Amino acid sequence: MDTSTPAAIGDTHPGAETTDLVPITGLLSYRLSRVANALSRSATVRYRRQFDVSLGEWRAIALLGESAPQTLNRLARLAALDKAQMSRVISGLTERGFVLREQGARRTTQLSLTRRGKTLYEGLIAAANERNDAFLVCLTPAERVALDAALEKLATLARALERSENA
Repeated sequence: MDTSTPAAIGDTHPGAETTDLVPITGLLSYRLSRVANALSRSATVRYRRQFDVSLGEWRAIALLGESAPQTLNRLARLAALDKAQMSRVISGLTERGFVLREQGARRTTQLSLTRRGKTLYEGLIAAANERNDAFLVCLTPAERVALDAALEKLATLARALERSENA
């Protein structure tokens, strides 16, 4: 079998029964994770070299640039980091003058970008858009629409499965 292209769901291996289990390399979650990790690794290299920020810092800055203020807990959820990781990220960004902490309602701390942070955000989001365009260039317009729709469906299902497994 050609191992460069993982088997699609329902495909069988030569000589295998149709009831055989799909190996890890054919699982959708594994394949998506590999692609996401490759995208993140290349982003990490670029953002560190060009802007001196880590991937976690980039995510925090980008999310605050898009919608601020945010609480630490909400920002951690949006960035897919745990609260302790996000706390360390925000502490570093605050020390470097990119993030401002202000008291919010009910003893919450509201996070937003400083003027310096907004300038950094503009450079980072421009670089991210450039990377995004470079990845999408290999897809036709129809494939882009299909990919977007598929990702939306998968995200909705993944959230529902997560809620049911946590219940």
